[in-house]
Amino acid sequence: MRLTALLPLLAAVPLVAFPAVATAAPGCFDAAAPLTVEEQRLTATLPAGGPAVGPELVRLAGLDPLVAEVKHDLCAARTPRRAERLLTRAGDRLWRTAVDRAQGRRPDLGTLDRFDDRPLYWARLQLSSAIRQWRPAFELPDRTALLTAFDRGSRGLDDVRFPLGKTRRVMVSGFDPFQLDGRGLSISNPAGASALQLDGRVLDTPSGPAVVQAVSFPVVWGYFDDGIVEAAYGSALRDRARRPDVVLTISQGRPSRFDVERWAGAWRGGFPDNNNASVTGGVPPAAGWPQPDVQFIETTLPYARMTGVPGAYPVNFNQAFCVWPDSSHPGSGTPVCRSDAPAPGEIAASGGGGNYLSNESMFRANRVRLGLGLTSVAGGHLHTPVLGQPADPAALTDPAFESRRQAIAAQVISLTAAAAGGPDAGIPLRQTESPRAALESLPGTVVSR
Repeated sequence: MRLTALLPLLAAVPLVAFPAVATAAPGCFDAAAPLTVEEQRLTATLPAGGPAVGPELVRLAGLDPLVAEVKHDLCAARTPRRAERLLTRAGDRLWRTAVDRAQGRRPDLGTLDRFDDRPLYWARLQLSSAIRQWRPAFELPDRTALLTAFDRGSRGLDDVRFPLGKTRRVMVSGFDPFQLDGRGLSISNPAGASALQLDGRVLDTPSGPAVVQAVSFPVVWGYFDDGIVEAAYGSALRDRARRPDVVLTISQGRPSRFDVERWAGAWRGGFPDNNNASVTGGVPPAAGWPQPDVQFIETTLPYARMTGVPGAYPVNFNQAFCVWPDSSHPGSGTPVCRSDAPAPGEIAASGGGGNYLSNESMFRANRVRLGLGLTSVAGGHLHTPVLGQPADPAALTDPAFESRRQAIAAQVISLTAAAAGGPDAGIPLRQTESPRAALESLPGTVVSR
């Protein structure tokens, strides 16, 4: 399915003129065509210099021949229809190749740690920049449709296929790397790495085998405005014969621990996204989807079972949330943070997962779940530990960095299996920590100090 509702998104992304990254036949790409802020980073190097980080990670992972082939074929395309077919296949192929590489089915691809999520991110940007700068010999009626077709496929949105039958089904989502300007170009996102490890896996659970399907979301407010979360989860949930039993959004959270979040809130705190755009205010509705008008949504994941999952990191059940002190003036004053339960009429300032896109992924996925009346489907959010970066600022990777990412991904797989195992029975909610301590470590969270 092609999502026409997402077409305005890629056209609305801020574009800035920047030198071309793509190299192909003379006249095929226009170096003066503007690129997004994300795409501009393709030429950026580490502070110590050396090759551009993004293309080098793509090369080390063995994905550069795929990128080059798509660019070559794009230059050879002679009609808009052929270009659309090419880029639709290219997105799907990039996602599937990244999943196969991550899960060890493509040992021929590069020397980089197979758990590394960064090559997929940078290869996607290499090809999206090529699509923007492509200048075919014919009139191109809708470049945005081509960008959307490629982007959907490269994020796994066209690859969500659950089986029929009694097998349990779990849908998960990860995220792209983010904070590349503030924390550095070598940053990785263990949630994205975990999604690559989970896609297509069959997990053993207390209720029998469970099939997992995964997607990867952008760290861009505009994509969420245009309904990418609802398109992913809502489309799966509407399929009565194959709908998931569990929807689990995953993102990077706090240092040294996992958090199963109790609450998602309907507020955006304005933290800049990967295009350096900021948005503050209530989470807007998604056009075309049934959804309740609520301020908070509570997890229905089996958190008691999940917090008992062993691994390299402790697993916490986080009950914190924050509300605005004056419900008639949200956004004003210092948020009040608690760990009981929101009262009727209170306006969300943040969920336990903050007020950035992590929180919003949980809120949107479960808002559409509730809008479709699927209260029997379990839903919630898992925050992974912060991965950190290579110890040497001049290095793209190191053994300790890779070991941490592998340990996080392995525990995410175990936690997903626990989430898929059905509800906990008779386990009361329990307070675990100060709401302030839980919230203030997350980017984009408004917490008074």
